[in-house]
Amino acid sequence: MPTQPSLTLPTLTLRDRRDDDLPVLWRWLHAESDPEWQRWDAPYFHAASGPSTLSLTDFTAREGGRAPDPHGRIVALDGACIGQVSRHEEAPAGGGWWDLGVLIFDPRHWGGGLGTRALDLWVAATLAETDAHVLTLTTWGGNERMIRAAARLGFRECARIPQARAWAGQRWDSVKLAQLRTDWAGGQAP
Repeated sequence: MPTQPSLTLPTLTLRDRRDDDLPVLWRWLHAESDPEWQRWDAPYFHAASGPSTLSLTDFTAREGGRAPDPHGRIVALDGACIGQVSRHEEAPAGGGWWDLGVLIFDPRHWGGGLGTRALDLWVAATLAETDAHVLTLTTWGGNERMIRAAARLGFRECARIPQARAWAGQRWDSVKLAQLRTDWAGGQAP
């Protein structure tokens, strides 16, 4: 009987930024003139900023000496940088409210659950590393993939501000999704 080839899923991890990530980050954050990810990650802000003129040399000089960000990580697929996650504490400090962000740069990595897996890992890390009582994600009505990813992990829509964002000749809702620490089931919707 012929043996079936083993199917190995790629390993997705969150890790601190390394120097060998800098060219990848520079490409997606500064070199690409109109990256697809910017059309989904708050595009109404990116459109106003205009194209970057920062060279790889200047970017590397600026970022290379920085200490790891305790509130950000690289999303790595089999060790290679494919995106980043971030978080910030909503004021006042110590109140236990943290807003999260997930960004996968290359559209070739979209639609296969990597964003959901990265968010799952980031929620777990944030709950382990902070005093978070509630976690939120803020997006816009056009980013249905982010809304679905959050819902798969048990986040619930808690606010929708109608037509708060103007983008591509249309008005879009601002959407906030939330998850309480007490409701977190390790990536499983309660």
